Amino acid sequence: MKGKFKLKWYIHKQLSQKHWKYSMQSANIPTTESITIEFKTSFNEDVIETIVAFSNAKGGTVYIGISDKREIKGVQLGNETIQKWVNEVKNKTAPQIIPDVEILHIDNKSVVALSVMEYPIKPVSVRGRYYKRTVNANHLMSIDEIANEHLKTINSSWDYYPDPIHGLKDISLEKISRFHKIIEQNAQSNIDLFGIDFLEKLEIVRENQLTFGGYLLFVKDVCYISDVQVGRFKSEITIIDSVSLNTDLFTETDEILAFIKKHLMVEFIITGEAQRTERFDYPLDAIREIVINMIVHRDYRESSGSIIKIFDDRIEFYNPGKLYGGITIEDLLSGNYTSKTRNKLIARAFKEAGLIERYGSGIMRIRKICQQYNVIDPVFKEISQGFQVVLYKEKLNVTDNVTDNVTDDVTDKRIDHIYYKIKSNNYISIDQLADEFNVTRRTILRDIGKLKQKSKVKRIGPDKGGYWEINEKY
Repeated sequence: MKGKFKLKWYIHKQLSQKHWKYSMQSANIPTTESITIEFKTSFNEDVIETIVAFSNAKGGTVYIGISDKREIKGVQLGNETIQKWVNEVKNKTAPQIIPDVEILHIDNKSVVALSVMEYPIKPVSVRGRYYKRTVNANHLMSIDEIANEHLKTINSSWDYYPDPIHGLKDISLEKISRFHKIIEQNAQSNIDLFGIDFLEKLEIVRENQLTFGGYLLFVKDVCYISDVQVGRFKSEITIIDSVSLNTDLFTETDEILAFIKKHLMVEFIITGEAQRTERFDYPLDAIREIVINMIVHRDYRESSGSIIKIFDDRIEFYNPGKLYGGITIEDLLSGNYTSKTRNKLIARAFKEAGLIERYGSGIMRIRKICQQYNVIDPVFKEISQGFQVVLYKEKLNVTDNVTDNVTDDVTDKRIDHIYYKIKSNNYISIDQLADEFNVTRRTILRDIGKLKQKSKVKRIGPDKGGYWEINEKY
């Protein structure tokens, strides 16, 4: 009933308010197009597509009468022009969208702003096609994306649905019993539910049918859709050891971590105590966090498998499925997002087992662990319809407590550190870098100038809203 009430409230708000207003004052028009802003010289089908894309994302505003270069062109408005536009949007969208309208007068020209909120029941379509806003463009949604948006609307996910192929005979009672004991240990209390009742309580079984998530969590034998390939590489094409995993998700997590740990180097640190301290060349806690995130957030509907490559200087983790829920790399690195889980049942099971501490905090924790371990920041990127994390073992070589009194003869170590900061977050701003290194904005601009002279970085767009382009050869 909550979803229906929310939808009724939304429609009531749209229908009951006066849909447009006039503004005779100088308008504050955004400087560039973005995930919530679009410029159009005239009203056409593209405008409706953009309104739909905004409704399926975070909401937004289309300014009609402005070119994509932000030139004020204006539009001619008749007595019923606005009403016709609103009706056309309403009649061509499903569910019907009614935008808010504001008429702006700029330089004696009329500009119309059509605004919509994020629609509570998704996805919204125009002429049977579904669009979503990505960065500053409209993206035609795939069948999987359409299904995901609907599942999010009803607060569910793919792994909660019944598996039409596998049943209770395909899962291991021993693995379920082990999971039962782990939950009791974590909760420090007994769970008086067993067998099918225990599985139904956790919704691993629903209406006597095994779910997709339940099959992945407790599969008895070989599971081909959970395929993970892990290899130790001496070069890009030379593999010296490897393992192929096709089993339940808990076992895969343990075996991946064991294989990686086997191939890490150990250094011994003399501390003055009776025993020396062992230190791996990579932070084990970060590796564990990355592996758990891979297993939990992977798109298991993709035909490709997860791949982990261990090189001399780095470890590459690749997972099928891009970032979920409209989150961008910039959102991920800034921490400015609300966590949305692709596989809610799997995530819940891992949390019950004590493998996940808090939803949505994994990436920030990985970066913090690397900083504390004194290794350079990992790199996060979307490639080949998937998501990749690259963990480096290179140590940070930056002088602590760098002050504002630096001269033009800044150290190469700090410049290298700035480069890796930009590489790990190519949306980082000058001001953020200045705060990171506790130096002035002028000092950062001078350091980046040296990187630009060597063609190591290039700025695309303005300081606010732009990003860095990295020369990967460096």
